[in-house]
Order: sequence, then structure tokens, then C-alpha cells
Amino acid sequence: KQTLDMFASILGAEAGNLALKAMTLNGVYVGGGIAPKLLSKLTDGTFMRGFTNKGRYKRLMSTIPVYIVLNDRTGLIGAAATAARLAQP
Repeated sequence: KQTLDMFASILGAEAGNLALKAMTLNGVYVGGGIAPKLLSKLTDGTFMRGFTNKGRYKRLMSTIPVYIVLNDRTGLIGAAATAARLAQP
């Protein structure tokens, strides 16, 4: 339990760091193979505490929506769509 708590907190903190650096005010998408498997841990508040714990930026961070991508093939679908588009004359 402690390991999962720490993982979710660190993942949230790093996602928050990237969101703050890129000013992704319209949202952050967390994808990959691990996110869907840890959905209950990522939605219990641990992730969001790490995500929003940015000192004076806490209020800003709490307005950024976070989405968990449940389809673990999203990257492949996007790559295939790009390849198909690039193959067009």
C-alpha cells in the first residue's frame, strides 16, 4: 500500500510539474499501460494531492482537468493514423 501511495504521489507530482511547465490549462492526459491498472489508486486523491501541491500555484493546478486514458493502444492508434496520413500523396 505504501509503495502504491508513493508511486501515485510521485506520478501526480511529475504530471503536475509538466502541466505547470507547459501550462496545459485545458487538461492533462495520463496514459500508458500502468494507468488503467491503477485506476482506483489514481482516483483516490493521492495522485491529485501530488498534482496540485505546487505552493502558490495550487489554485491554478486545481483548475487543470486530469484524464486517465483507459485504452492502452491509444499510442498505436495515433501512430497508425499519422502513418496513414503521411502515406497520402
